[in-house]
Amino acid sequence: MRLPRNNTAEISTETPARLGYRMPAEWELHEATWVSWPHPKGSSFATCYREILPTFVQMVEVLSTSEVVRINVSELEQEKQIRSLLNSTVPPERVEFFHIPTNEPWCRDYGPIFVRRNRSPQLAVVNFGYNAWGGKYPPYDADNSVPVRVSEELNLPIFGRPDLILEGGSIDTNGAGALLTTESCLLDSHRNPGWTRSKIEEALRSSLSVSKVLWLGEGIAGDDTDGHVDNIARFVAEDTVLTVIERNEKDPNFKPLQENLRRIQETKLSNDRCLNVITLPMPGPFLAMGERLPVSYANFFIGNEIILLPTFADIHDSQALFVLQEMFPSRKVVPINCCKLIWGLGALHCLTQQQPTSEKLPDERRLMGRRSP
Repeated sequence: MRLPRNNTAEISTETPARLGYRMPAEWELHEATWVSWPHPKGSSFATCYREILPTFVQMVEVLSTSEVVRINVSELEQEKQIRSLLNSTVPPERVEFFHIPTNEPWCRDYGPIFVRRNRSPQLAVVNFGYNAWGGKYPPYDADNSVPVRVSEELNLPIFGRPDLILEGGSIDTNGAGALLTTESCLLDSHRNPGWTRSKIEEALRSSLSVSKVLWLGEGIAGDDTDGHVDNIARFVAEDTVLTVIERNEKDPNFKPLQENLRRIQETKLSNDRCLNVITLPMPGPFLAMGERLPVSYANFFIGNEIILLPTFADIHDSQALFVLQEMFPSRKVVPINCCKLIWGLGALHCLTQQQPTSEKLPDERRLMGRRSP
């Protein structure tokens, strides 16, 4: 652990869990949300940079109504360009720019994973290893440096865990010790060769205060991340999981998603309670140049007052909106058309990384998700 400049009280050999830190659920109160602005020469949007800019602008506009948006940019010139795009729609006090270079815009995967506790320092960063989804998309040196740069900018302690390759989109937590992930991703030989489920579970336990890991199987067709869970299943309350299903038995997603549904239904939490399971439809197949793209309504983002829901000009868009609004009655679900954005093989949750509040809360387990039935 590297300590903040003004704090020398902690023992550097301790783990986050031993020091009382945990990874909050996404619905818990945010201080801000981080995004990384794309580059015209990046591999994600090299052929459609101008087409996807309106989606980024809309995402920041909506987020800024809910919380501060912190944007990683490479240089002052890029900051000026973005300010001009946001000038008429986003109050300047709701956007903060950080000159932290990146290779690609997928801040969920390489960005800082924040943990918190109710004593000083309340907030810290866990820095897992990152190799661009199993080494698929070099270079990734700038992306790999983002957690350290953010911890320096915010003067937060950082816990290094470079031995475990883990992207933020590969996990989802209820903030109370349970975590969703997939075997196809975390057990991938290009990420963590030789690691067993039990070894990964111990690393998650010590780093994020996880007591129960819910292992799903495979991801959805077209997902180049080897099966990120944020395209499959998400906690929407401490004991409730929302998961996508495919109703067309001939679709390649049908069997893997049915298997994931079965695993979720059979899982019990640490208190021996079964999970409440809510299902979402999958959009129809979405193709670009003959290749299937990883469209999923599970890639939504939970803000303080809003839900960002990716839509795909599909007949199931309205049903997804209805289900999410039922899950989060105190938040406004805002649909954002991601038909262009998905060309980069990711959507809204892939682009965002929440920073929990550093303020001491009356109840450290402050849960703001759907109220359980």
